[in-house]
Amino acid sequence: MSTFSHASTQPVIPAIAPLTQALSPLAEPMVRVAAGLLLVPHGAQKLFGWFGGYGLEATGQFFATKLGLPAGMALVAGLIEFAGGLMLAAGLATRAVAALATGLLLVAAFGVHLGNGFFWTAGGFEYPLLWGVVTLAFAIRGGGRFSVDSLIGREI
Repeated sequence: MSTFSHASTQPVIPAIAPLTQALSPLAEPMVRVAAGLLLVPHGAQKLFGWFGGYGLEATGQFFATKLGLPAGMALVAGLIEFAGGLMLAAGLATRAVAALATGLLLVAAFGVHLGNGFFWTAGGFEYPLLWGVVTLAFAIRGGGRFSVDSLIGREI
């Protein structure tokens, strides 16, 4: 049972209660799948140059010259976003890939975007921080009932 009980609350529109009760078990997996799939194109940009990205070599140069990180970190970041995003969406090794994604997103938020202010529209830290918190929740919580982890009965 959840820490927060909804048994005493009544919906303002009672007719929607059956719908929200039926869809409630899908809410957490929807967020997990969305978070994972939204990471994938960012990894594809870094690894393959897809979606307007620069590919691995140019991204590595950017990491080295502009961020002061080893060029090889571009491969690590790309793999976490691309493969880790797919794994997060599927709920495979959820805690591990979510923890890796959380670290990556917090580095992006505070190491790359912080100087641009808050708003994502100005290149700020809002977007990576939000997704970092979402992935942190899955690192803590796991993949849940509708995940490969649950299907195989093992978590990492």
